[in-house]
Amino acid sequence: MQLVADALAARLSRSVAVDDPGLCLLAYTEHAGEVDHQRIESILRRQATPEATAFSYQHGAADSRDVFVEPPAPEIGSTIGRIGMPIRYEGRLLGFIWLLESEGSLTGMVADALRAAAGEAAAVLHREYLLRELGRSRERELVRDLLADDPALRGRAAEQATRDGHLVAGPALAFVVTLDSANAESPTDRRRLGIALGLDYVRRRVPARHLALQLDRLDHGVLVVTGPRSESQALGSQLHAQVAAGAGLGGDHCWVGIGGPQASLADVHASYAEALRAARIAQITRILGQVVRDDQLGVYRLLAELPADLLRHGLPPGLDRLLEHGNASLKLTLETFLDNAGHVSRTAELLHISRATLYYRLRRIEEVADINLDNGEDRLAVHVGLKASRLMRLR
Repeated sequence: MQLVADALAARLSRSVAVDDPGLCLLAYTEHAGEVDHQRIESILRRQATPEATAFSYQHGAADSRDVFVEPPAPEIGSTIGRIGMPIRYEGRLLGFIWLLESEGSLTGMVADALRAAAGEAAAVLHREYLLRELGRSRERELVRDLLADDPALRGRAAEQATRDGHLVAGPALAFVVTLDSANAESPTDRRRLGIALGLDYVRRRVPARHLALQLDRLDHGVLVVTGPRSESQALGSQLHAQVAAGAGLGGDHCWVGIGGPQASLADVHASYAEALRAARIAQITRILGQVVRDDQLGVYRLLAELPADLLRHGLPPGLDRLLEHGNASLKLTLETFLDNAGHVSRTAELLHISRATLYYRLRRIEEVADINLDNGEDRLAVHVGLKASRLMRLR
């Protein structure tokens, strides 16, 4: 890849940078002219910043099929415009070639040279991709076996993973990342690419004393990490930022669940189940945050263990009437009121309504649901019922 970059630089008499799809630097040439902070950071870190990655993806870099121009963005350290060329092999995105506009504008000759270089780079990266996939296919099999129901299969996979150096023996935990799909603007392929790139990014940044393996599934991604839990929140935050940027979605459409550490790698399937539960409950409830540990689920952790029929039939009759009521603001008002321990001023402020309006809504809620919000038993019943109704959507 360095030879491809050097040849293009010599032909155009300007600097060249080559990135993978996640904007990790693969090759670069000498810079004779002006550079900006973003290019310096990319070279020093061997990786564009999350802000720069998000900016490029938001401006259509991952969807481009030909030469494109990316405008400057001083707020992320990019004071120079960039000329980009996607590297694709049979339509699959393998990376980008970048030129700086400070060294010359886009001309027909420059565009032709970029297209030719992208073809050469695609052949190189495709061969490397095939070689990596041979190794990754075995790794994916190991992760699938580690998460299997069969204890014997999990045990053999754990032994194989440590013997081959993929993971280290000792405590292990799992991360799960998933994305909204109902209101997502990016295509399914783009979301899956974002998950895969995010997992790979975080995997390569796991501290040297630990190791990690990843698995991309249809609707979520899994990262298995060996080591203590102390760094799990930071890794979860990195995973959230990278997947959201790679998928071209805002951070509020991406969810990361973190399972509890297990004493041995053979038991990491339990951590995976916890991480998957945490991610999906956080996604459904939308009040727990974007990166959630299983032990942060609170009452939802208990409710999630109950059978679906028990949840459904356990709802107070009056709450059913309220949930079916045409005025959706009543349900929001009730949940906000109860989540804030009945604090009137705080609830009114959060809902952006007057206290008089809040009192009116609370009276309507009591009438529709046939409850008394001054009664502790009624409050508890409808509060738990509201949380259970959210989980019924997940079921």
